[in-house]
Amino acid sequence: MQFLKVDDAVLHYQVIGGPENGPVLVFANALGTDFRIWRDVIVRLVGKFTILTYDKRGHGLSETGEGAVTIARHAEDLAAIMDHAGLGSAVICGLSVGGLIAQQLYIDRRDLVSALILCDTAAKLGDAQSWSQRIATVEANGIAALSDSVMPNWFTGQFRADRSEELAGYRTMLERQSPAGYMATCAAIRDADLREKARQIGVPAICIVGDEDGSTPVETVADLAKSIPGSRFEIIKGAAHLPCVETPERLADIILVFIGGLENRVTLN
Repeated sequence: MQFLKVDDAVLHYQVIGGPENGPVLVFANALGTDFRIWRDVIVRLVGKFTILTYDKRGHGLSETGEGAVTIARHAEDLAAIMDHAGLGSAVICGLSVGGLIAQQLYIDRRDLVSALILCDTAAKLGDAQSWSQRIATVEANGIAALSDSVMPNWFTGQFRADRSEELAGYRTMLERQSPAGYMATCAAIRDADLREKARQIGVPAICIVGDEDGSTPVETVADLAKSIPGSRFEIIKGAAHLPCVETPERLADIILVFIGGLENRVTLN
């Protein structure tokens, strides 16, 4: 395992080596998860890219630290890990809040972003009232109080019916996150609005969404794609908010085709 202290928090990350001078692919995960959600995608990509996964501040094995957590701070954390690992410019694949972090990283450190893969996300996620209510619920009753409402957004009905063991595991992943870290990132999402900045994105981008996503519906992600000049849009059938879990083979295929197209245009890194 690899750890790095960034300001006041120790962050957990993993670098998987790839071809020398080949593309670098970075994964940023969703609220209430750790980087294990990418496993079944990564196993299909190992050897083709240098891959970075990490637990964002307050999630998985990463500390929350002190003070306010913002999307900008999350992006600073990712930049620090990338700089420490000497990765240079990379394709950033962000899911949900990870997509906000990816967009913010482009805004703040364009030198680190060669392209964006934005999964089940938007430039503005939800409204302030709903995030404040979620924070209040966790503060009063813990993350487990949210599980019954979160699982149908994360996973399709078929997944919940046919893959009950996996469902139990991902419910446990959610419930074992740090309440303080979870609430801090809820506040970061609540306060983030990147809609104007999204229109200024100038690198190749693709926006991807599960057709049954209950958190960021198809129309929401389609609107993000429309706002980013020249971006592509892809719908994955039979997936909800976490296609990396439900349909990893399809998501991996989309990533391979997208990055393959980039390599035909420019040499990454």
